[in-house]
Amino acid sequence: MSDSIDLAAPQAPTIGFVSLGCPKALTDSELILTQLSAEGYRTAKTFAGADLVIVNTCGFIDDAVKESLDTIGEALAENGRVIVTGCLGAKAGEDGGNLVKQVHPKVLAVTGPHATQEVMDAVHTHVPKPHDPFVDLVPATFDSKIGIKLTPKHYAYLKISEGCNHRCTFCIIPSMRGDLVSRPVGDVLSEARALFDAGVKELLVVSQDTSAYGVDVKYRTGFFDGRPVKTRMVELCEQLAVLADPYGAWVRLHYVYPYPHVDELMPLMAHGRVLPYLDVPFQHSHPDVLKRMKRPASGERNLERIAAWRRACPELVLRSTFIAGFPGETEEEFEHLLQFMHEAGIDRAGCFAYSPVKGAAANELPEAVPDAVREQRRARFMQVAEGVSAARLKRRVGATLQVLVDHAPMLGRKGGTGRSYADAPEIDGTVRLLPPAKASTQIRVGEFVRARVVAAQGHDLIAEAL
Repeated sequence: MSDSIDLAAPQAPTIGFVSLGCPKALTDSELILTQLSAEGYRTAKTFAGADLVIVNTCGFIDDAVKESLDTIGEALAENGRVIVTGCLGAKAGEDGGNLVKQVHPKVLAVTGPHATQEVMDAVHTHVPKPHDPFVDLVPATFDSKIGIKLTPKHYAYLKISEGCNHRCTFCIIPSMRGDLVSRPVGDVLSEARALFDAGVKELLVVSQDTSAYGVDVKYRTGFFDGRPVKTRMVELCEQLAVLADPYGAWVRLHYVYPYPHVDELMPLMAHGRVLPYLDVPFQHSHPDVLKRMKRPASGERNLERIAAWRRACPELVLRSTFIAGFPGETEEEFEHLLQFMHEAGIDRAGCFAYSPVKGAAANELPEAVPDAVREQRRARFMQVAEGVSAARLKRRVGATLQVLVDHAPMLGRKGGTGRSYADAPEIDGTVRLLPPAKASTQIRVGEFVRARVVAAQGHDLIAEAL
């Protein structure tokens, strides 16, 4: 009897993947996963069942470093074959060597952030690229403008630049991600159009410093569909608004430093062409603290600027982050911050107790604030911030809002959860939709509904679909 021959194609190798950190890291993960898929690799749902695991790390603050190192350790324990990428991969240890390699010497390879090709080279070394004769002889047709997205189908992050030119004393991001590098405006707009075509209803624009888009190329003119477009935040937003309009889609801006040219966005927001929502990382309010932080925008005029923005666009919602207990911060300077919160009316705010990050210049500043005082100030700040936020939310009771639905089991018969223009996914509150009064009313994930706000509860609104 002759031996049987198995003509079945070998099963494609599987790659486990973990993405940690901010939306900017998430877009790096999407690029890597897109390339893996284009080359025929499959993704695994568990560490143990994969041929190799990739961990995309965060290294910004101590808690993020610990989470990343713990995840790498877990992947090594369950799988043993691990490639590390992301911000932590660029971080040095005590002796100046690579921190990840020091803590976990058994990892196969370590790269820094936005290093798709380096990651793929490491993958090819340890898990050779699968060969498919029916695919390898055909030119690639994978739509690189979209790729694989780790967000739900109805929203997506659009990264417009990488790196940062600022040298804030508490931050080590430039040492990990480098100086500002703006993406060509034509590439950004092509990706945006492809995402809208694919069903995205909300585009979240992200970078390290969205306001600085184009500074590195001196705002040079690029081209999109044969038309000239300046590589600058305002002109980019104008074009994104044009692309979003036929789909009724939202454009939301994150990481917007309060430079004077942000004023030019207000007409777009006032007319609803871009969401009247700004994520502005103020970090503090007192001029002396901001100087010690080496923040790129002067704090003296922030209240004036916010007031002018709200005069031009009354519906504007502001989200921000702050640091309490920065080295040298006096009680008077902290009280200045609390007063700023009241006067500025920041709709959504987060606060970190200052944490000395290895490699940050702020570590060398005198008059460190004791740990207990830092935590106490953070708690005091959040008490004020939550009071301001709750008061502003209550003003929306009785209003009718457009809500983008994120969750609606049974077509919303028992209600659902969504977000208004004031709510970015995962960091802000939600709009909790009550069961519809009419049995025929359906609420579908990824679609917009009109809803009347009937109550405010904590960080959320309660509304009934119309």
